[in-house]
Amino acid sequence: MIYSMTAFARREHTSELGTLVWEIRSVNQRFLETNLRLPETLRVLEPAIRESAKQKLGRGKLDCTLRYEPAAAANLPAVNEALVMQLQQLSLRLTAMGVEGKSLSHSDILRWPGVLQTAESDAEALMKQATDLFEQALDDLIAMRAREGESLAQLLRERLDGIEEQVKKAFVLMPETKIKQREKLLARFEEAKVELEPTRLEQEMVLFAQRIDVEEELDRLNTHVTEIRRLLRNGGTIGRRLDFLIQELHREANTLGSKSTTPESTAISVELKVYIEQMREQVQNIE
Repeated sequence: MIYSMTAFARREHTSELGTLVWEIRSVNQRFLETNLRLPETLRVLEPAIRESAKQKLGRGKLDCTLRYEPAAAANLPAVNEALVMQLQQLSLRLTAMGVEGKSLSHSDILRWPGVLQTAESDAEALMKQATDLFEQALDDLIAMRAREGESLAQLLRERLDGIEEQVKKAFVLMPETKIKQREKLLARFEEAKVELEPTRLEQEMVLFAQRIDVEEELDRLNTHVTEIRRLLRNGGTIGRRLDFLIQELHREANTLGSKSTTPESTAISVELKVYIEQMREQVQNIE
């Protein structure tokens, strides 16, 4: 699979503990960078969240936001029923024993330390819910990155088709270009009334042919195109390698342009640069 670094995912979960909402945004970045915004009560999750993202993602800038809304019941006082039962039994025993002034009223029981407790969410259960929800959101993000990545890969393949077509045109044009340039050079010698020995003329033509020869550049263009197709076929974290190959394509296209001696070859060089620039823009978003 080819993965884009641009995606968004949102997951929400409601339980008796409250409502949890994860939002994850991802954009292109040279390395993996994870920025977290967590509620204070769940900040302890930060190392686990970072490690999970590191295990599943290679590159990209992640903005991960968790919102937590406690359930209404969490703000109400809770009654320690077991302790209340013990106190009631103690009160009955004291009354049965005839101990005066020792019976416990309802007010006494409610004021007893530990009877009324502030309701607190089960921290362990809440952290597990938040962690599981993050994993689901992260999987959604990866799925979206995969869909976007496949679209990018298809665009790159189309541009590679265009590059190959231009390279074929250049190969076909090469013999004709050499003939035309030979004729132009002879015409200039004739205009200048310069007479050259046949051997010297051939030497000049050989040197000139070497200066304008672009066969090596065209071969390297084809080699780079083949390698890019291989990377797209194999998938994985290939963004950096693609970026390097795009630079190499651009280098060969520039050299081809500098050696152009006809309008046709110049047009081919320009078309190549257009395709390569379009690829460069897309490759920036590939993981």
